[in-house]
Amino acid sequence: MTDKNMQAPYYPIIYVRGFAATMSEIDETTADPYMGFNRGSTVLRQNHQREPVRFIFESPLLRLIKDHGYVDAFKNGDYIEGHGSVPSRSVWVFRYYERASKLLGDGERVSMEQFALDLRRFILRVRDATCGDDQARRDAFKVHLVAHSMGGLVCRCYLQNICRHGAPNGLDDTGLELTHGTDNPHYVDKLFTYGTPHNGIEIMGMNVPDLGALDRFHVSNFDRDRMREYLKISSKSVEVNELDGAFDPSRCFCFIGSNYRDYEAFYKLSKQVTGPASDGLVMISNAYVKEAPRAVAYRSHSGHFGLVNSESGYQNLRRFLFGSLRIKATLCVNRVDLPPGVQKKHDEGAEVRGSYYFDTVTGVRGGPNYVLNERRYAHASALLRSYDSLVTDHKPAYLFTGYLTEAARKASDQALMFTIDFGVQVPLFEINRKFWFDEHFNGFMFQEQITLAIRDKTIRYGLSLKDGIGNAPHRAEISEEDGQWKISIPLATAANARPGFAGSLELTVDDWE
Repeated sequence: MTDKNMQAPYYPIIYVRGFAATMSEIDETTADPYMGFNRGSTVLRQNHQREPVRFIFESPLLRLIKDHGYVDAFKNGDYIEGHGSVPSRSVWVFRYYERASKLLGDGERVSMEQFALDLRRFILRVRDATCGDDQARRDAFKVHLVAHSMGGLVCRCYLQNICRHGAPNGLDDTGLELTHGTDNPHYVDKLFTYGTPHNGIEIMGMNVPDLGALDRFHVSNFDRDRMREYLKISSKSVEVNELDGAFDPSRCFCFIGSNYRDYEAFYKLSKQVTGPASDGLVMISNAYVKEAPRAVAYRSHSGHFGLVNSESGYQNLRRFLFGSLRIKATLCVNRVDLPPGVQKKHDEGAEVRGSYYFDTVTGVRGGPNYVLNERRYAHASALLRSYDSLVTDHKPAYLFTGYLTEAARKASDQALMFTIDFGVQVPLFEINRKFWFDEHFNGFMFQEQITLAIRDKTIRYGLSLKDGIGNAPHRAEISEEDGQWKISIPLATAANARPGFAGSLELTVDDWE
């Protein structure tokens, strides 16, 4: 039975899996009906008595079915048959590796352009299955693309190349409604990527090379020169991780991993291949689209502790797809006060260098593992800013973007609530390029948990050290501009603390669809 309307935000969801290197991996991928979107995880935690407690995450597929009424698009051994009979709330798996496998294809690898053209074909198939000949439904038809790793690059190739320029020479576009040299409708409402190397992959600090005909595993898909080619980047001034006007970056969410130790495929090599500030394969700095919303989680690229099969990944996914409010957080640093000895050397003309780490952890109520964003010094993922940049450049630093859902409202107070744990790590200073140990204690110069409560007309906040955890008694002053609410929450150490910090958490809140 079909939905009465094709209506936002509950469009069909298409999952696009990541890279498979060897032919055996391609065959293994093809043998899995859902290509990993059905895989969950069980993580052991401890309760207050230090007893182990399992935490079961069923999988993104099952949670979408349970929480949002979606159905999977398989029945009787294949995709659901029927012209216009499939609900719009359906989850589809784009099995693009079938043509390259030995199980269901000819065993010949194909290009990213071909994969992207196949995605066009698949999206039109989903349109026919969910809309049939109903013109109103066809006019309203859109999909959400959810992609892991290289799957996000396939989606970008579709949006930036195929939909803007038509099928490349030599590739069959029969029946795909493509016009060469013009923008064609892409039918994509939102794109969510897990660990996609939007700016390529680094191996020991260098971008992977394009080996041309010698590249039997197609690793060059992550070479920036090759990416420019298949993404049809318009000019040299446009960076590889830009959508180049083909798609609104605000509707592309990038979920990024920071745990390089747990990535099974690269565990033994990850320290040498990528190292900290990565998910074991993709560097944090390469895992997002420019100007797109993003969040970081302490998860690895893949495996049992991977990005896709995580509660934090699912919570970001469902809120981005179906949320009603968007919150963007930035940090403004007004001043950083040096330790007395360092300040004296600075006043005497010495060169002072040091880098501050800013921890940010964002969570929502509803469960012990509902962490949406987690950047910590201990995970080598904290935001890093040098002393010089903090005292000379007061440009706000981007922290994260999160989304809140109406379902999260508490019946007793009708508030949408979340918390932000924020901390500033004291750096080890250098004086004239020599470490200054005399006054250094490793640790945080500032730590606080901020609670936010958003209601229809007000935003209230609380600081845990003053107001207790989970309380938000202070009404924030709101400035409205272009439909956005903006608030500023002051954060500072005691006035006489040295080293010291003073700044503000800047939040922008607006409606999201």
